[in-house]
Amino acid sequence: MIDLHCHLFPGIDDGPETLAEALAMARLAVADGIARSVVTPHLHVGRWENDRARIEAAASAFRAALNEAGIALDIGFAAEVRASYDILPLIEEDRVPFLGTLGAQRVMLLEFPHGQVPVGSDKLVDWLLAHTVLPLIAHPERNKDLMRDPERLGAFTAAGCLVQVTADALDGGFGERSRVCAVGFLERGWVNVIASDAHDCEARPPRISRGLAVARSVVGDAAAQEMVQGLPLRIVGGA
Repeated sequence: MIDLHCHLFPGIDDGPETLAEALAMARLAVADGIARSVVTPHLHVGRWENDRARIEAAASAFRAALNEAGIALDIGFAAEVRASYDILPLIEEDRVPFLGTLGAQRVMLLEFPHGQVPVGSDKLVDWLLAHTVLPLIAHPERNKDLMRDPERLGAFTAAGCLVQVTADALDGGFGERSRVCAVGFLERGWVNVIASDAHDCEARPPRISRGLAVARSVVGDAAAQEMVQGLPLRIVGGA
């Protein structure tokens, strides 16, 4: 499996604080069947100032630590970008690391605030798409506006956005409302990627397998596998 959304680099955001914890998370990922983790530190202007240069340096250091520890986890990097018009100059200056590409489009992990879908998000998405940036919307099943009105996500999928749900949300790890929302998105055919959004070893570990099992029961084996291997592999450039 390929995990397109996780927080493994130590001391760079709200993921692991120490290298020891980060390496422990990497071991858990391998044990769960994850072969490649695309690590996505928060890029939140005014809070987490993680641009391409800073994230790339963290990736290089972590790869060296994995090699020294003998942990067979392939590491890529991108960013989880908070939806804001503040990100537009960073994109224009090539300071935002993308997950990869699909065709001519660069795929960017885009996060709405947990409490709402901000006014103007549709216009932001329009700008991104017009500038060959394809948003992959992170964990919409945990957004309060979308939990109240799941149909609102349909406007973004209709515009062309991809959708990523959290594996443990499908298994009830973020509560019943989030689980129902995530499964509903699967049933509507709106989910493209399942990822861990791992932050630590216990509460939010790098685990996809449980959510994948739920997805298989909803959409079937082939479609579920596409969400954790087929499409992620194409995005990161492996196929």
